[in-house]
Amino acid sequence: MPRILAIDYGTKRVGLAVTDPLKIIPSALDTIQTHEVLNYLENYILKEEVECFVVGLPKRLDGSDSQSAIPIENFVNLLRKKFPTIPIKRVDERFTSTIATRSLLEMGLKKKDRAKKENVDKVSAVLILQTYLQMI
Repeated sequence: MPRILAIDYGTKRVGLAVTDPLKIIPSALDTIQTHEVLNYLENYILKEEVECFVVGLPKRLDGSDSQSAIPIENFVNLLRKKFPTIPIKRVDERFTSTIATRSLLEMGLKKKDRAKKENVDKVSAVLILQTYLQMI
């Protein structure tokens, strides 16, 4: 059964999360360097079927696009070209980094582990995926 894969895109790192085959439980997959993301996804898709990509949509509190909207749109366009048969869904990602950091604190992670941006990126991707799953 195909999975749903969420992407928390950043200019340095990309957090990835994926559902279980039944599309019920979102789980952190990985954090990778931005320049490696398309190759990583290509290799992942060779092993696992992906039903759709869910990419965070960066918005300000007033609903306007945030500064990171342009690089993310450029990435989404590359994603469409590289994987034309896989639909791309967009989900508001406001506050995901803040919630992710708080979640890591509540999980009892040590300060040095919470400070690792890779962990925040993965949890942010899980939150984006969880939001999408609640919408469908």
